Amino acid sequence: MKAAIFIFVRGDANLPRKTSPQQPLEPSVVPRVSPSAVVAVAIFLVAHIALLIGLTTPNKFVFDEVHYVPAARQMLAPAMSQPMLNPMHPPLAKELIAASIAAFGDNSLGWRYPATLFGALAVVAIYLCGLALFAAQGPAIAAALIAAFNQMLYVQARIAMLDIFALGFGLLATAAFMHGFRRERPQALFALAGSLFGLAAACKWSGLFPLGVCIVIVAVIRLMQGWRTLFADAKPSDWYRPDLWPGLRLYHLVLCFAVLPGVAYLACFVPLHGLSLPDLIEAQRRIFADNTTTAIAGHTYMSAWPSWPLLARPVWFLFDKSTEDNVSAVVFLGNPLVLWPALLALALVLRDFVVERRRDAFLIAAFYFGPWLAWALLPRTLGFIYYYLPAATAASLALVYVLRRDGLPRWLLWAYVGLAAIGFVVMLPISAAFIGTSMQSFSRLMLFQSWI
Repeated sequence: MKAAIFIFVRGDANLPRKTSPQQPLEPSVVPRVSPSAVVAVAIFLVAHIALLIGLTTPNKFVFDEVHYVPAARQMLAPAMSQPMLNPMHPPLAKELIAASIAAFGDNSLGWRYPATLFGALAVVAIYLCGLALFAAQGPAIAAALIAAFNQMLYVQARIAMLDIFALGFGLLATAAFMHGFRRERPQALFALAGSLFGLAAACKWSGLFPLGVCIVIVAVIRLMQGWRTLFADAKPSDWYRPDLWPGLRLYHLVLCFAVLPGVAYLACFVPLHGLSLPDLIEAQRRIFADNTTTAIAGHTYMSAWPSWPLLARPVWFLFDKSTEDNVSAVVFLGNPLVLWPALLALALVLRDFVVERRRDAFLIAAFYFGPWLAWALLPRTLGFIYYYLPAATAASLALVYVLRRDGLPRWLLWAYVGLAAIGFVVMLPISAAFIGTSMQSFSRLMLFQSWI
């Protein structure tokens, strides 16, 4: 007796039907999971778990948590008290901290947990940027690892401040823009990028800097296309092509890079101000006034933007003596084995952008120099090295770009990743308060007088 074979078919026939052995079977529809999605989830989980270790130490405010946590607490009150705390920054990051306090309690875990989420998302975003630039899993994973081994991201992802939220949203937006840059129809990805940039700005206005970079890039390309610019020796790797984005219209650009960012940004104010237009306008006026006023008084850890790539002046987030010879320290500094070599890599990136017109070099340079040099345009003189965080994180892409150049052995990139990991481990005692270190070791790690 022949065995019956059953399959399910689409349409009105919801019951199984018998088929003959000669009749071909319909292929089963199995959802396909992208390998990149699997890798992205794995990177997120590993980074998130690593950032959670020792997160609750110390169980007290660290550095600027003294400003942002009380502001988040105020948002949880049944009725908003006056005056509003920390009105000089937009509310989204503080709203996320408030939600975490409501979920996990008013303690160090509740204050800091959202930062670990966005720190892990920032590492994933660098991986996605690497995929867009290098079109290969290995270099993209290497870029994510180098970014994770840079102490700047690690330290900022374990404290209840605003910068890591703006970084996470901003890098995800940058990844969307980079992927859209290569497509004939980038509208959907550009719209996603614009919305995410709006959320980055709703955490801190510095989130507008990479959005400005995107606007300048698109404007320059459209201007060159309007002038009918041609490269005499055009190559597929050129950052500019006269046929780039043929279906992209002006209203698409306005929607993606003005309307959607604006809507996403303003929506974050609604929980505090409702739909009151005067209150929304006053909130923006206050933020603008507080962030464009030239600072008169100095600060112990202030530094100027030209010094940030050199790591000339770190910020001590925490320095507690537990005994005469033991300290718990959190120093926002950065991994010298990552950030100093990155300066050489960036010089080669600039050279390839100018001489060879390479698209990947152009995008790396734009999203490194744009968010960093934007600080030079602000009138205020008060600055800190953690403002360099977005550019420093993007620098990992420059290192991978150089280390995978033609003629270099493949193992060199992974050897450098190992070197970056060694630098991370060496500096970990002054980056995580739960580890602690001796005064002798701390002094040994303070290589320059300006670090003290």
